[in-house]
Amino acid sequence: MPATGGRHRLSRRTKIATAALGLAIAAGALVIATTVGDPGAANAAGTASSGQITCPDVASRLPAIPASAQAEVQRNLDLLNTQISEANNRLVSTVGQGGPNFVQNAILGPLKDKRVSTIDRIAIAIGRQGQKPQGLDSLATCSLGGQANTGAGTVPVAPAPAQGSGNTGNTGNAAGQISCPDVASQLPAIPASAQAEVQRNLDLLNTQIAEANNRLVTSAGEGGANFVQNAILGPLEDKRVATINRIATAIGRTAAKPQGLDALAPCSR
Repeated sequence: MPATGGRHRLSRRTKIATAALGLAIAAGALVIATTVGDPGAANAAGTASSGQITCPDVASRLPAIPASAQAEVQRNLDLLNTQISEANNRLVSTVGQGGPNFVQNAILGPLKDKRVSTIDRIAIAIGRQGQKPQGLDSLATCSLGGQANTGAGTVPVAPAPAQGSGNTGNTGNAAGQISCPDVASQLPAIPASAQAEVQRNLDLLNTQIAEANNRLVTSAGEGGANFVQNAILGPLEDKRVATINRIATAIGRTAAKPQGLDALAPCSR
């Protein structure tokens, strides 16, 4: 009798375990079927978590800026970078949301609209005292993953703003944003053979700032009093030193290598 009862209990346990295994397999199949059946949703999550938003550089495409327009132009250049930073923050905070066109419709599209307005203000400010630049709207479109660098190889060099023009850097001065000295405006004439490489690295500088601003948002409340300096600003400076050196080296291959650009590497909050 005890042996029979033991076999009976064992049989019930086996049935329970088998049933549980069956449920687990069914649940797994449901997950796989859901993912495969809705590739757009899965792709949306993957797209939103990959890469950074990259936009064509505007500062390097501007003509000589009249002294009376420099402050206004710089404010709007800073705003362009703030807009990119905000879009990248949105990219991080909405991972997994929406369908396959979510990033285009909810992030890249609105960003383009903002950039069109801001670029138009820059052109108008210059046009009040000089010749209004044409065709800058073509620089408004951005993309995900660093594919938005258009016109590389035809990059004119913007003249360095006069002292006191408020040129504070590549990114906005809004509270909580990282601000870095502008590099493009401090470069000499760029040889044609170096323009594509220089532009890639100028774009990379802006990507680095956007990544640091994302880190600033996602790490809010972490660490001690020196956390931002040690974990964000310090590593950002190291990346900028390497990138700026590549720019100087590219120019120096066929022209005089610019000196002292490393001074533009440190950023602040």
